[in-house]
Order: sequence, then C-alpha cells, then structure tokens
Amino acid sequence: MGLFTKDIKTMDDLFVHQLKDIYYAEKRIVSSLPKMIEKATSPELKKGFEQHLEESKGHVKRVEQVFEMHGVKADAVTCPAIDGILKEADEVAGDVADKSVLDAALVAAAQAVEHYEITRYGTLIAWAKELGRDDCASVLQQNLKEEKATDQKLTELAERRVNRAAA
Repeated sequence: MGLFTKDIKTMDDLFVHQLKDIYYAEKRIVSSLPKMIEKATSPELKKGFEQHLEESKGHVKRVEQVFEMHGVKADAVTCPAIDGILKEADEVAGDVADKSVLDAALVAAAQAVEHYEITRYGTLIAWAKELGRDDCASVLQQNLKEEKATDQKLTELAERRVNRAAA
C-alpha cells in the first residue's frame, strides 16, 4: 500500500499507516546496526552504535505498545525511504578504504537515519494528539527524545573526533 492510496481515508488510517512505516524502519535499523558496529573503527563510535542498537530494540517495543494501545495489530509496511537510506549507507561504507574516513561516512549515514526517524516520530506525535491520543503521543515522545539525543551525540562525536581524524 502506497502512502496516498484509497486505503487511507481518515486521519486515523494515516496515523496507523505511518506507525506501520516507523515499525518497519525500526526493525530494519535493528537488523542493520550490527553491520555498522562491525565496520566502525572508532571505539567511541562502535560503543555509540551498540548503545543505539539496544535503544532501537526498545523503540520497536514502544511502537508495538502504541499499536496495542490504539487497538491495531502490530504490522509493518515497506518503507522505501529507510531502505534507500540504509542501502546508501552500506554502499558508501563499502567504498571507503581509509578507516578514519569510513567512520566519518558511518556517522553521516547514521545521522541520515536519525533525521528520518525524528521526522516520522514528530509527525506521529502531532497526529496522535490531533486524534485525542495523548497516551500514544507520550509513548512515541520517548522514542523521539532518544532519537534526538542520539543525533546530538553523533554530531558531537563527529565534530570532536571523527571528522578531524578523517581530514
């Protein structure tokens, strides 16, 4: 089902569809992070990816909780956007021989993922509130808070160490 199909008739349908989208994205991220951990050479970056992997597993559980709270079966819809971001990250990382430059590429790829998630969670929170589902919004807000914190940590790591080493 594409985003703008006849299957989406109401704001509630749209909310559920985007919830399925972020569910798919989070599960793909959980399956992709081990490869990024393996490729990272900076111990700090590796540790950050490992921590985010655990957080992402928690994000999946929270999204499942929102499905349950909303009375909908947890299900995923293919998200071409996250697939493209992850594919590009894998391709870029595969082309970089210099390990310092590879770490900078991995940070950039991880931030592209974080920015996608931040956008989706922000939208879902706004829609949940509009639908009178502050309970769902509150759970999603926890994920958004962690995504923003991860993005900030990646920025600090890049500016403090990784980009300098790559340059």
